[in-house]
Amino acid sequence: MAVKNNYNDLAGLPAQYQTFYLDIIQYIPKQRVFIDPVITYAYGVDASLYRMTPKIVIKARTIKEVSSLIKQAAQQKISLTFRAAGTSLCGQSLTDSVLVIISEGWQNYSINNNGEQITLQPGIIGSAANVYLKPYSRKIGPDPASIDHAMIGGMAANNASGMCCGTSDNSYKTVEDMKLVFSDGSVLNTADKDSCQEWKQTHTKLIEEIETLRDEIQGDSDLKALISQKFKIKNTTGYSLNAFVDYYDPFDVLKHLLIGSEGTLALITEITYRTIIDHKYKASALMIFPDMKTACLAVMNLYRPLVSAAELLDRIALRSVEDWSGVPSYIKTLPGKAAGLLVEIRAENNDDLYKKIGEVKAKLADINNLRPIEFTDVKAEYERLWKIRAGIFPAVGGIRDLGTTVIIEDVAFPKDTLADAVMTLRECMDKHGYGDGIIYGHALDGNVHFVFTQSFSSEEDKNRYKVFIEDICRFVVEQYNGSLKAEHGTGRNMAPFVEFEWGKKAYKMMKRLKKAFDPDNILNPDVIITENGNLFIENIKAMPPTQDIINKCIECGYCEVNCPSHNFTFSPRQRIASQREIARLKLTGENPALLKRFEEEYEFLGEETCAADGLCQLTCPVSINTGDFTKYERSLKVTPKTENAANFINNHFSGVSTAMKLGLTGANAAHTIVGTTAMEYITKKLRKASDGKIPRWTKWMPKSGSTPVHKLTEADRNKPKVVYYPSCVTRMMGPAKYDYDQRQLNEVMISLMEKAGYAVILPDNMDKYCCGMPFESEGYFKIADQMSAKLEKLLLECSHDGEYPVLCDTSPCVYRMKKVMDKKLKIYDTVDFIHDCLLDKLSIKKLPETVMIHVTCSARKMGLLEKFKAIAEACAQKVIIPEKVHCCGFAGDKGFKIPALNESALEHLNEAIPAGCTHGYSNSRTCEVGLAAKSGICYQSIAYLVDECAE
Repeated sequence: MAVKNNYNDLAGLPAQYQTFYLDIIQYIPKQRVFIDPVITYAYGVDASLYRMTPKIVIKARTIKEVSSLIKQAAQQKISLTFRAAGTSLCGQSLTDSVLVIISEGWQNYSINNNGEQITLQPGIIGSAANVYLKPYSRKIGPDPASIDHAMIGGMAANNASGMCCGTSDNSYKTVEDMKLVFSDGSVLNTADKDSCQEWKQTHTKLIEEIETLRDEIQGDSDLKALISQKFKIKNTTGYSLNAFVDYYDPFDVLKHLLIGSEGTLALITEITYRTIIDHKYKASALMIFPDMKTACLAVMNLYRPLVSAAELLDRIALRSVEDWSGVPSYIKTLPGKAAGLLVEIRAENNDDLYKKIGEVKAKLADINNLRPIEFTDVKAEYERLWKIRAGIFPAVGGIRDLGTTVIIEDVAFPKDTLADAVMTLRECMDKHGYGDGIIYGHALDGNVHFVFTQSFSSEEDKNRYKVFIEDICRFVVEQYNGSLKAEHGTGRNMAPFVEFEWGKKAYKMMKRLKKAFDPDNILNPDVIITENGNLFIENIKAMPPTQDIINKCIECGYCEVNCPSHNFTFSPRQRIASQREIARLKLTGENPALLKRFEEEYEFLGEETCAADGLCQLTCPVSINTGDFTKYERSLKVTPKTENAANFINNHFSGVSTAMKLGLTGANAAHTIVGTTAMEYITKKLRKASDGKIPRWTKWMPKSGSTPVHKLTEADRNKPKVVYYPSCVTRMMGPAKYDYDQRQLNEVMISLMEKAGYAVILPDNMDKYCCGMPFESEGYFKIADQMSAKLEKLLLECSHDGEYPVLCDTSPCVYRMKKVMDKKLKIYDTVDFIHDCLLDKLSIKKLPETVMIHVTCSARKMGLLEKFKAIAEACAQKVIIPEKVHCCGFAGDKGFKIPALNESALEHLNEAIPAGCTHGYSNSRTCEVGLAAKSGICYQSIAYLVDECAE
């Protein structure tokens, strides 16, 4: 984190926290310990309806650090809350004390027994674990809708289940072993007999209490029967008391107790899962019924393993996504009470798949439906259906009224009561004024989610919510003997109702558990066990309107996986949360000094270090592009003076380009004269002396580029034509001194096109033109549009009004050109053109090499990842696309100005580069500079690889 942790902020902390801070920075680098109120506020946000601001935020990276932290906290009676991704929905990852982030640095894994076991650290995203297991045709059991964003630590701590895993494949049922850190700082590895023996000797009282509770439960037939009955359906309310029924050995009991304990008993720093088969053959059907009751009755005819999942969707849920791309058009025409059932079937072979499809249709033959039941086994089609289902909760946030909070509740009923229970739920929602709320969920398991929006601006609003939740609890428990929390965990949301669901005897057992594991109540207090009956209506987050681009955000955190700055400064979620706090402080006027601090610090944390790449939009369920918001913010800072300077560049672009080339030529000459080591030393000193105003220099700094000159010949008359517009970036920046191929990119592009039989048309006076992308990034929208308009006119002329395709060699430029220019222009990126127009015309000789590929953010947004991969695989024996690298963070010129952004974004690049790999390829010159500087290997345009292989 580049922002200084101001030592004077200590004065704002209570005395015991000041001491704690000064102690822990002795063994955790100060750069990973934050007390700045703006930063701690931003890290305090999670996906729930609550908000609390930690006093201290710590990014712990090792078990040793965690152990030391817990020991320190225990000595000073300071509570700790551990968090991975912060996608939890019930407030279990919030605190006003010390928040410990365990994501970066916690991403190791190992696979054993031919994929039948996988050991994972808590910072690994759930879907990444399945990527690791894919070669073995296996996967982990839990499959929550948030699997592409939630991390293993939270999935295990909450016993997250999902759409297909039911109660048979969740973390509780598939856990093999764990590595744990307890409230005294001790560490236990349950897979290690010596560790177990040593820990048992030093924790005799805890082992004895586990055994005593086990024996009491086993000896109490009524309590044992209650526990067995409660866990026949999904249940994450309270602790996993079924561990005392299902297991005898205290260590088996212990590790199953930790599943679903939400960080209140110990921290899971490693978990080993028994994996399950990832069936190759799948088919899905979206069935439509006249009403919810009929859909529920249909579910009651289905069961596992005949079907893997059956997802209930009421009409309001379907309406929330009916405008999405890929949603069947008939959804819009459904009557008001219609309901959907999304069913998936899996099998080990195609014959079994279609046999099951036939059985399902037979089971539902007597159920009235609005459309014929049609299954699809086309992967793209059924994945689209499940993507729609996964996005329903966040999509509700996109259509809510401004200032309201999105709330999701999560209950389960015995399946034979599902139809009546869902009808009662609907009546309850309507009765309390939540008629627009959505009902959907994992109907095969009797697990129902209901989502509604609520303003908490008045006491009347809070009381309405309070009475509604209390009413829900009564009918779920007393009328249907259901679970108040099926899979989202208890959190702060249902902690006041754990005793109501379980009864005094079982709840007393849970309190004894908490006391035995955490006698000083320092691990995530008030979560699961609380004495505060009003906890569920306290600390509810404010959602004041701030700006149209970002107002729809529900702070789910799905954006963070793609953000290049989220481990450096702020993520999109944190940017938006900070903007909301700025808006709230302005509205209330309550703390002018804090408002000023937020505004001042946001400039760097939020605005300057935002790459504005827009990748956040790809995983945002409501399509928010926080990069667009950043550009808007930058546009507000445009002054007549800065606009005049930008206009000067616009009007004298050719001269500015020449000056840039001269600068690069001079830098290269100095590099040649003094050598790399001396050049790096001198430029570092100069950059430091200028307080970062002088750009970073590396040995991969490009030499001067060139503007190509190429005339059509008589022989070109009958050839297919293509207009080639080298971007201003590639005209200014040539290869670096250490690049493998020293040709200018335009030479390579022309060579490729001519090999494929194209006649290349180059626009005249190209040095005058630019697509405007750099100006748009900095908020100069008017000038950017002027520049793109001039270029558009030129390209229309050169292409005979769009008759010929137009090729540009820099993907960010192409992205803007496609967005703003006349649709008559058929504009291609390098990757698009090579894949669609060149490969089939070239004779490619594959190289016996392993190459790295970096798909730029703009190429990803244009959907070019698979084409990029296909080109590389046609040319090289092995292709590596680093899974943990998305945007490189170079962001035009930020890689020169704020190199730490680029370095943070590429933190995991080098670990993905195999031994002996010396070449990397991309399709943006500036990105290639940053990639080479980080990796130490040459990165150039993918065109270089193709031209080398093309005969």
